[in-house]
Amino acid sequence: MTETLTGQHVLVIGGARFLGAAIAERARAEGATVTIASHTPSDAPDRVHIDFLDERTIAAAAQRIGAVDHVVSLASLPHDVPIGLIERDSVVAALEAKVIGPLLVAKHFEIRRSLLLFSGVVGWRPGPASTIKGIANGAVSFAATHLAAELAPVRVNAISPGIIDSGAWDAKGDAKSGFLAGAAGRTRVGRTGTLEDITDAAMWLLTAGYVTGETIHIEGGRA
Repeated sequence: MTETLTGQHVLVIGGARFLGAAIAERARAEGATVTIASHTPSDAPDRVHIDFLDERTIAAAAQRIGAVDHVVSLASLPHDVPIGLIERDSVVAALEAKVIGPLLVAKHFEIRRSLLLFSGVVGWRPGPASTIKGIANGAVSFAATHLAAELAPVRVNAISPGIIDSGAWDAKGDAKSGFLAGAAGRTRVGRTGTLEDITDAAMWLLTAGYVTGETIHIEGGRA
């Protein structure tokens, strides 16, 4: 790390659970003040309401909490269906969560240091019923490149995770272990990702003052 988060304010959008919660906890451990944004309204002093489908909530949140040093956006509304079953509103919502929402955050918030977006491995690994998610995740990478130029000297980067044992796969129940084992077998390092893999990368990008416009792939060399 070339900088430190001590005394800085980090806004984590989608920070209530899974990867977002882990990043928020790690940022606090690194000395940052953390505000968590979610689509569920809350009166808690460290929470703010942001719904990427409603620009008014973004503007209101920016007015409420003022300038921030860093923003991390993990919002996602996947629409994983075959192309013959896609629904227009769900396609738009997927793009709003991954791309349009962060653009509106950049519009309304005063960001002093960096904006960190989250893409995903499916953007570079096309497959059945993942077209919408793949396009949205690929667009995140372009958003990071273009926003880095638009917002400079504020730095903008993206993380593209592979399969991470973040808690998001717990809903698979007994099938989870087999799913993760299969995912591990498709990597060059022979394992799935951990929360620490992502939080390490996020902390580095938040503090790496000479890195901007990049998408970092944390996927174990996914084949």
